Amino acid sequence: MPSLMKPREGVIVKDFNINMPEGAIYVLNKLKENGYQAYIVGGCVRDSLIGIIPKDWDITTSATPQEIKQIFKDTYDTGIKHGTVTVLINDEPYEVTTFRIEGKYKDYRRPSEVSFTKNLIEDLKRRDFTINAIAYHPQKGLIDPFGGVQDIQKMVIKCVGSPVKRFKEDALRMLRAVRFSCQLNFKIDKDTFKAIDENNHLINKVSKERIREELNKMLLSDYPMELLLMQKTDLLRHILPELAVCLNTRQNHPYHIYNVGLHILKTVEKIDKDLILRWTMLLHDIGKPLSKTTDEKGIDHFHGHAEKSMILAKTILKRFRFDSKTIDKITRLIKWHDRPIEATPKSVRRAIKAIGEDVFMDLLKVKKADKEAQNPDFLDERQKKYSTIHKIYGEIKRTKQCVSIKHLAVGGNDLIAIGIPEGKKIGIILNKLLDIVIEHPEMNNRDTLLNIAKTWEKVEYTNQFN
Repeated sequence: MPSLMKPREGVIVKDFNINMPEGAIYVLNKLKENGYQAYIVGGCVRDSLIGIIPKDWDITTSATPQEIKQIFKDTYDTGIKHGTVTVLINDEPYEVTTFRIEGKYKDYRRPSEVSFTKNLIEDLKRRDFTINAIAYHPQKGLIDPFGGVQDIQKMVIKCVGSPVKRFKEDALRMLRAVRFSCQLNFKIDKDTFKAIDENNHLINKVSKERIREELNKMLLSDYPMELLLMQKTDLLRHILPELAVCLNTRQNHPYHIYNVGLHILKTVEKIDKDLILRWTMLLHDIGKPLSKTTDEKGIDHFHGHAEKSMILAKTILKRFRFDSKTIDKITRLIKWHDRPIEATPKSVRRAIKAIGEDVFMDLLKVKKADKEAQNPDFLDERQKKYSTIHKIYGEIKRTKQCVSIKHLAVGGNDLIAIGIPEGKKIGIILNKLLDIVIEHPEMNNRDTLLNIAKTWEKVEYTNQFN
C-alpha cells in the first residue's frame, strides 16, 4: 500500500498523482472548460490509493445531466433521475453524475427524492464509507473531508457519519461492509460493526438479487474467509441460515480438523476464482448437519450428505434467483463431489459417464479443494491420486475413448435401420451399449455394436413368443 500524505485538516491531500486514463482526463478537462467542477470519485480513487487498477472510472460534477449532455456528443441516460449520464469517449464508458443530496430513504433501500447541489462536500457526505467518499482532480489533489485516506492507511471500513443512519438509509450497506472486508482484507470499524450487529434484521428488506450480487463479489474475492463476519454480526442468520448451522456443527473424524462451516469456507479459499466453483464449495456440505450420526466410538459420520446438500443447494440457489443452467451445474457437482474415483482408466470412464464430461474436470477441482481443507496428514497420498486421475483423463481424451452416447460408433438411426422401433427403447439400448464400451473401449466399433443390439432384439423377440 502506498505511503500517503495525511490530509491537511482532514480535507485535502495535494501532491498526490493518480494515473488516470485519457478518457477520464478528457471528461474532467472538458467540464472544467465549460465552467463546471469535476472530480473522479469513489471506488476508482480508493483502488488507486490502495494500488489496485480500477475497473471503472466514475466522475462527479457540478454540471446537471442536461448540461453534461450538451457538452458531450456521445451519451446515453444511465440513471437520469439520480443525475447519472454515461459519456462515451472512444467507445469507453464513463459514468458522470451530478453532485447530489438525497432526501429521506424509504423501505431501507432508496431515497424518496434526489436534489442537485453545487457543493462537492454535500455530495461526498451521502456516501456509505469514508474510503468511498474521496474525490480527486489532477490539479486539486485529493478531497477527503471524512478521513478516508487515513482509514485506507489503517485498513479500516468506517461509515461516513452515523453508521446507524447509513444502514437505515440502505440496509445493503451492511453487507457491502463485509464485502469490502473480503475484497480488501480491511477490518470493520468497531462503531460500524456494532451498528451492523444491532440492525442486521434490516437486511430482510433488501431484494435477494442485490444480496446475491454482494455474495458473488465476496466469493470471488481474495479473502473469502471474511465471510465469517456475517456470522459474527448475525447477518448470516438472515441471509444463509443453513451455513450458520454448519458453523456450529462439529466433525469429530480423523479426516477433519475443522467444523463443517469452517471446512466449507476453507474449500472456497482453496478453489479457483470461478463463480460456479466457489458457490459449489460454499454449498457442497450444506446438508451435513441433516446427515450427522455418531458411532459408539464417538466418531461422526455424514452418510448421504451429498444428496441432502444437493437438494438444499437447489433451494438456496433458487432463493437467490440464479438461472437454471447455473443451478444445474452447481447441483450436479455437489451431488457427485463425494463419489469415489479410483486411479484406473475404467473407474475414470465410469465416473465421466455418470457425472457428465462437461463438468468432470471441474469435479476434480472440487474434490481436490475438498481434500485440501481436511486433515493435512492425509493430503500427500490424495494429491498423488488426483494427479494420476488427471493423467488418465488426458489419455482418455487423447485416444478419443468413448465416455458418452454421442461418442458411440452407432446412433439411434442405426438402430432403427436394423429394425428396432423408435421410442424409449432406442435410448435404453444406447445406454446399455455405452456401458459395454465403458468397460471395453475396443468394442466401440459400428459392426460390433450393431451385432450386439441385434442379438438383444432377437432374444427379446423370442422371449415374447415362448
